[in-house]
Amino acid sequence: MMHTPIPTELLTLIDQSQRVLCISHVSPDGDAYGSLLGMVWLLRHLGKEATPAMHDPLVTEFNDLPGAREILSPRRVDGAYDLIICLDASSADRMGDVYKPQKHSHIPLAVIDHHATNTNFGAVNWVAPECAATAQMVAYLADALDAPLTGKIAQCLLTGIVTDTLCFRTSNTTPAVLEVAMRLQDGGADLPDIVQRTLARLPFAALQLWSLVLPETRLEEGVVWATVRRDQLQAAGLKDNDSRLNTILSTIIEADMSAIFTEKIGKTGEPAVECSFRAKPGFSVSELAFALGGGGHPPASGCTLEGPLDATVARVVHLLQDARRTQAAHRGRRQATT
Repeated sequence: MMHTPIPTELLTLIDQSQRVLCISHVSPDGDAYGSLLGMVWLLRHLGKEATPAMHDPLVTEFNDLPGAREILSPRRVDGAYDLIICLDASSADRMGDVYKPQKHSHIPLAVIDHHATNTNFGAVNWVAPECAATAQMVAYLADALDAPLTGKIAQCLLTGIVTDTLCFRTSNTTPAVLEVAMRLQDGGADLPDIVQRTLARLPFAALQLWSLVLPETRLEEGVVWATVRRDQLQAAGLKDNDSRLNTILSTIIEADMSAIFTEKIGKTGEPAVECSFRAKPGFSVSELAFALGGGGHPPASGCTLEGPLDATVARVVHLLQDARRTQAAHRGRRQATT
């Protein structure tokens, strides 16, 4: 499968830049880290001064990714850049406090992302939903810029691909993804080490959280969901939900869609809920997430909503069930005509 062509304007911006700020999204995952740091090493190979920055503190499992400890917090980011590249974020708010409009709005902003719900918020936007990870797109960009897919670049980019495909198990794992992954391995990326560090380790605190959350899990009308309260996170000694819970729920045979609802305190100090959705092949949660102000992919999307946990869960579960029912009926009609 061919990827969406790289905009000529993006190549020109990179060519003409010298001091580049690279940003990825809040609540970062492996593709956020992999594409961010892969881009930094790519730019440095080209002789650019590249700086990585993120809204959130470094996640433990990515401590040893090349360049991870160089990632700046928002307060350490200045305005002396001639290009900003945002990776793996579907909307401007996903950059968190790193991007400061009053300080950065005069700097060209380039967006590189694979989410179908991307809002095209950059001056230049390269959005390729056919790619399984933004790290895959950065590999294509390296090809276009005659940079080798070796060493630190390869290790970072394969981390992004492995984590976003759950080690090549998601429905968007195409031959093109596998081809890029093979090239990155040939370039020195250590696949077993990446899998061990990111997907095959579990802190005991996560197990404690699961023991509190899973007994309250519910399944109705093809949708399975669980809630994570702040007191449960505190009891387990965690500050945030463990994303592996999403993977567990998405394997339930009787459910076509799943959701994790995590209780938060919003920016205004009022209650909020982080909603994370998953869908089986043939179903999609991206449209609902986008309608609720979030984004993502058909099989994996999310949003954050203001309001108390119980009321938010009741409303969103109803919407998920409606979406699942509509999509199931559409699939049935389509199968009947083939």
